[in-house]
Parts: sequence; C-alpha cells; structure tokens
Amino acid sequence: MDKPDLTRAIAAATSVAASLGLPVDDATVLHNSNKLALRLTPCDVFARVAPVGQEVARFEVDLAQRLTGAGCPVCPLEPRVEPRVYGRDGFAVTLWTYYEPVTPHTPPADYAGALERLHAGMRGIGVESPRFTDRITEAEDVVADPDRSPELADADRLFLVGRLAGLRRAIDDRGAVEQLLHGEPHPGNVLSTGDGPLFIDLETCCRGPVEFDLAHAPEAVCAHYPGVDRALLDECRQLVIAMVAAWRWERGDQFPNGRRFGEEMLRSLRAGPPWPTLDTLTGRLDGR
Repeated sequence: MDKPDLTRAIAAATSVAASLGLPVDDATVLHNSNKLALRLTPCDVFARVAPVGQEVARFEVDLAQRLTGAGCPVCPLEPRVEPRVYGRDGFAVTLWTYYEPVTPHTPPADYAGALERLHAGMRGIGVESPRFTDRITEAEDVVADPDRSPELADADRLFLVGRLAGLRRAIDDRGAVEQLLHGEPHPGNVLSTGDGPLFIDLETCCRGPVEFDLAHAPEAVCAHYPGVDRALLDECRQLVIAMVAAWRWERGDQFPNGRRFGEEMLRSLRAGPPWPTLDTLTGRLDGR
C-alpha cells in the first residue's frame, strides 16, 4: 500500500481492535504489499488488512476455524473477539493470534511434516474453493491485457502467454489426484512458533495436486515430503514462476522490488531447468 492508504489501513486496524476492548498503543508493519500485516501492541494481536473487494477474508476466516478445529497447523484467529471480518473505512480487517518467532527459519523436515499434516486435514474439509487453474487464468488475464501490464515488453508478453497455456495443458493432462491446498505455502507464510510451524494467509486456498503447493516451498522441504511426483513438481515450479512473474508486471502491484522479481523470473524461465524455487529467486535478488 502506498503511504496514504497505509496510514488509513493502520488506523482502521487499531480502531477495530480498540472498539473490541483490545488495547493498542502501537502498530508495527510486518509486511506491506497489496495487503497489510500488522502487530498490534500491547494487546499482541496479528492484524491483516486489505481494501474491501480485494480480499476473500470471509472465506479465510471460515476455513481457519474449520482447520484449527480439525487440529491442522494453521494460525488461529484471535480468541478474545468474535471470529469474523471487521469493516472499517473501506478496509476489511481480520484479527489473529500473534506468535513471537522462536527461530529464524523452520527446519525443512518440520516444514514438510506440517505441510503434510495440513494436506491431510484439508482432505477432510468440505468447502467450496477455486481450482488452481483459476490462478493461471488470473495471471493470463494480466499478461494478455497491455492496459493491465503496460511495462511488459511484447516479446515477454507472448512468451508468458505461451508458457502459461502450455503448462496448464501439461499439468491437466497428467490427471493427478487433486485436493484442497494452501495455495501459497512459501516460507513467508510459515510461522516458526513454540507450537511448531503454523501456516498463515489462507486466502489463496484452491484445489489441485499437492505438487502445486510444494512448488512454493524450498527444495529441502520437498525432499522430506513423501510420494512426490518429481516430473509434476517440475512443471508446477515452472507454473508458479510464470504466474508470479505475470503478477509482478501488473499495473499497481505493490510487492517490494516487484519489477526486479518479474525480470528475474522471466530470465529463469528462459534459462530452463533446473527450475529454481521461490526462496532461491529471492536469495538471488538479495545477493545471498
């Protein structure tokens, strides 16, 4: 969010919390892109804020309640208030339990085990959700419309259109078993807590093969996940790179260093295998 919207979003979150009897003296920005993540203190609440109409917060709240009830490793909603979406000044605010990080990184075996448990729990949750191909369509729509991606070069536009369509066909043709997925279980959506790894940001949940989820995770995590179809995982990794590249070129995208990410992802797709993971691409841009 840009500065004016950021200021309003923080005010909306603090106002909601205060109206519910949660004391707020300060709000620390944990992540700021198209959506905002805040730590509110001294009540110690994790708040997520998005412009109304640019979120699926009601779906996320309902799903989080079902998953925590099933014992899945997901961050629970804030227990001191009613579990729902709070509207304020054009923003949708949801309130979650805040966890102090216990280690900088979740060990790969723990990460894989938590994701496996999440997938097992999700197989028993009956909710309406989009299919992973809907995410491909969203990316294709951005790339196909020069008004939505005006800075994307024509050659890159044609390349991404072809790659997205080809990967959709290739993955569909495999006919893999599909189930409810997290949708984006990358390291940024995994909290390392005293209760073990917990997943956050359930707005991206969709149906698809588990390899689609694994394509967002580091390679060391995939190595600990049982029964992975490596060929399908490679196709899903390409797909994730292509989709994220498309979103980074969208007009108004506010992901930090988004344009550099888009350029690096296009280079990676053109370079060919082995296909890098998202954490590897991030490391390249950070000089790691």
